[in-house]
Amino acid sequence: MPVLRSAFIALSHNRPLRNFAEHTRVGVRMSSRFVAGMEIEDALRVAEAVNKQGITVSLDSLGESVTSETEAHTAAEVYHRLLDAIAERKLKANISVKLTQMGLSLSPELAESIALDLTRHAQATGNFVRIDMEDSSLAQVTLEIVRRVHARPELRGSVGIVIQAYLYRSQADIEQLVAEGIRVRLCKGAYQEPAEVAFPRKADVDDNYVRLSCQLLDSSIYHGLATHDEAMIEAAQSYASQHGVTPDRFEFQMLFGVRRDLQRRLVREGYNVRVYVPFGRDWYPYFMRRLAERPANVLFLAKNFFRS
Repeated sequence: MPVLRSAFIALSHNRPLRNFAEHTRVGVRMSSRFVAGMEIEDALRVAEAVNKQGITVSLDSLGESVTSETEAHTAAEVYHRLLDAIAERKLKANISVKLTQMGLSLSPELAESIALDLTRHAQATGNFVRIDMEDSSLAQVTLEIVRRVHARPELRGSVGIVIQAYLYRSQADIEQLVAEGIRVRLCKGAYQEPAEVAFPRKADVDDNYVRLSCQLLDSSIYHGLATHDEAMIEAAQSYASQHGVTPDRFEFQMLFGVRRDLQRRLVREGYNVRVYVPFGRDWYPYFMRRLAERPANVLFLAKNFFRS
């Protein structure tokens, strides 16, 4: 469904539609399938409920590029509050951060300073910061920031990164990250990328995802394999079994509201599962990318929207 995917990605950048969706009751109701709520307390409540199912959580305060240093620090403060609340409530949760929300487009130095402060806070509270990967134009600077933060001896193991399987560069990036002991969350990728930098065919992305999964499983580092694709999951399970990689050495990661049945099944089978739980008022771009990734989500919403 490449046409449908492209359409939803295009809609994710539509400012008038975003303004309408984020400020109407209908829009908020539609988002509730994939977004935990508008406020920190909503996210913490969902995290607690998910933990009770034997599933850990990664919390993401939705938002992308900011327009001022003040906005960047305000966005960071939400994550500092989350880290304190996670520790206070003893939740099995970490945080997931976009560097554009921390001011990357304004100043890489600002984003790195904020990421460093968050990682120090996470380390002090026994937690972990996952730096999200955004579009390919930001891949190199994102990698460099994560590597520099992780290189500080007191912060080793407290920060990780996301790698997208649809990028040609990802195999080399993973080799470097593994060599430096950095934890990786592997996903397929959710942005519209040119054929010069990313595999255009889904079959090629899938093949690369399996290759990269095996590459991560071969390392001694605890990584996350983010997918709802049962073929990808089965490939990882088979490789792990054949190479003596026990289920406690990695985790499967999925999105809040997607394939809950599969999440519960994996837990029953003894695998570690983490659910990515987004929240916040700037939910529209994230929501549209979820529809672009999986057209079945559109059908689900159509079937359930008018139910009481």
